Amino acid sequence: MTEEREFSEAEEVTLETLEADGDLAADYLEGLLDIADLDGDLDITVENGRAYVSVTGGGQSIDRIANPDTVQALQDLTRLAVQAKTGRFSRLIIDVAGSRVARETQLTGMVDAAIAQIAAGRDEVRLEPMSSYERKLVHDQVADRGYHSESQGEGKGRRLVIRAA
Repeated sequence: MTEEREFSEAEEVTLETLEADGDLAADYLEGLLDIADLDGDLDITVENGRAYVSVTGGGQSIDRIANPDTVQALQDLTRLAVQAKTGRFSRLIIDVAGSRVARETQLTGMVDAAIAQIAAGRDEVRLEPMSSYERKLVHDQVADRGYHSESQGEGKGRRLVIRAA
């Protein structure tokens, strides 16, 4: 087993590196879509130190693969494909038919409900297990609202616990 090398926060990832990761990811996803006989347009952007590849268009055929578990699996496969080409870990994000925005809206609802429960007297609220990307989004939302969150558990069972600050 080879050792994965992940970028540290202090290590600078260049715009060119992120764009190259996006291009490699788009090529890989285009191949997968062709194999699955799915239509879709690919858009590549770079934001917040990450390459984002969005699959849009394609109508109902793309909607079939826009659920969070499938998008996460596509992201994992695509990251592995980019890593195989570059020899380094990539933090790229894949979105299919706006599923990330829809999931962010769901996560915001979970945070709203959890904070309401804490305001009503609960000591803590444990959220459902979620991916590291989703946990990061929730950590940020919770902190922005003046509450505290921490991740607990391992692997697919890792979840956030929210408490008053």
